[in-house]
Amino acid sequence: MWDEEPSLTLKLAKGTIIVLDLDRFNEVIRERGWSEYSPNPVTGLLSELVEKLAIKWRGVIVYGLDWERGTEEAIIEIPYVRPEEVREDLEDIRETVREYGVTITIVAVYDYVVARRAKTRREAYYGSPGRARALRILRQLKRRGGDMVMVIG
Repeated sequence: MWDEEPSLTLKLAKGTIIVLDLDRFNEVIRERGWSEYSPNPVTGLLSELVEKLAIKWRGVIVYGLDWERGTEEAIIEIPYVRPEEVREDLEDIRETVREYGVTITIVAVYDYVVARRAKTRREAYYGSPGRARALRILRQLKRRGGDMVMVIG
C-alpha cells in the first residue's frame, strides 16, 4: 500500500521559550522556615501560575511543574507565539510572586521549539539551542540581582 517509509523527522516550529526561576529561594526557605520538600505558599502558587499560562497559550510545560514539592523553576514552550504576546502575562506572574516577598526572574526568547516534555533536567535545559540560550540569559540576569522579565524576540 505504501511505497515509501513514513518520515520520522521531527518538524520544528518557531515559538516562545520561557524559562523562569525563583531568586535566592533557598535563603527564603531558611528565613521563613518552609520545607523544601512540600509546597509552600510561593511554590504552590507558582505551580498554579505556570499551569494557567501553559493552558492559556496552549503551551507545553517542558520541565519543572511539580505539584508534590512545589514549582521553583520551569520551562514552557509555546509554538507559533512571539514573546511580546506573552509579556503582560509574564509581568503578572512576577508581580503576583512579589506580593509574597519573593522575586523571580523570567526570560522569554523566540526560537525553534520542540514542544514536548523533557525526560531529564539536562534535556530540558540543553535539549535545544533556544533553551540553552534562554538559560544562559537567565543566569546572567540572576547574577545581576534578578527580579526581572526579559523578552527577546
